[in-house]
Amino acid sequence: MPMAKREPFKRRKTLGEAVLSAAIHASALISVLLLLGIVGYVFYRGFGSLDRGFFTTVTSGLKGTTGIAGNIVNTFYMVAITLLIATPVGVGAAIYLNEYAKPGRLVNAVEFATEILSGIPSVIFGLFGYIFFGEVLGLGYSLLNGALTLSLMVLPLIVRNTQEALRTVPDSYRSGSLGMGAAKWYMIRTVLLPGAAPGILTGVILAVGRIVGESAALLFTAGSARTLPKLGRQLSENAERLFGKIFESGGTLTVELYLQMQDGRYELAFGIGCVLIILVLIINGGLRLIAGGLRRKQ
Repeated sequence: MPMAKREPFKRRKTLGEAVLSAAIHASALISVLLLLGIVGYVFYRGFGSLDRGFFTTVTSGLKGTTGIAGNIVNTFYMVAITLLIATPVGVGAAIYLNEYAKPGRLVNAVEFATEILSGIPSVIFGLFGYIFFGEVLGLGYSLLNGALTLSLMVLPLIVRNTQEALRTVPDSYRSGSLGMGAAKWYMIRTVLLPGAAPGILTGVILAVGRIVGESAALLFTAGSARTLPKLGRQLSENAERLFGKIFESGGTLTVELYLQMQDGRYELAFGIGCVLIILVLIINGGLRLIAGGLRRKQ
């Protein structure tokens, strides 16, 4: 006769373990419900404001139009310029701290400084950007001023995530590459950075979320202009105007949301909130797909 299949031994949970497990599951459920509740309420209040004109025009009292086209363009400008500034500096600093610098006072001082920077309120960054970049360097209210200020804000985030990503690469990769005669920079460029790319991209994703959601610092640095760049027929002229816009004032979506709330136009503010949620989901989803592709490739 075939032997009966034995069931694996299952230890009964104690009362404390059962209570703790239920509390953990309840906390996770509450977090999901809070997210769904906030997103659902924002879309319930603001979805009616979303139409074609809302996305293709700018708010103007003279023309009687209400739209966020200029704010969307300014937001993309802000994300692109800030990442172009902060990502190379942050990744380079992390490589130096992790691969070149010897443990000591200098490394401890730099890491302490990055931790302090990550805890400074955004309004303080805004005041610094207004005085240093705006007054001392003469940038005034401009997208470049806002991007430089936001670069200081997201730099610690990129540095810390890049450091952690580099530490996850096994030391055998380093010793194997160096043992085969590769130069240190060649090893970093061809072995470490590709291996740490998913983790670095995670830091960039977190930085994008903070850039898109920032408003206090940008009110002091980038201003609140809603204008779109005026394009002509010649390619060179359009390129010059698009580049020149970084030296002009420009309000992002979060700044416009704040201004609409201040004026009591709550439905429009909720409509901008819907656009912000969709924008963050699209950007984060795209970057996560890229990060997942890099992990599968590895």
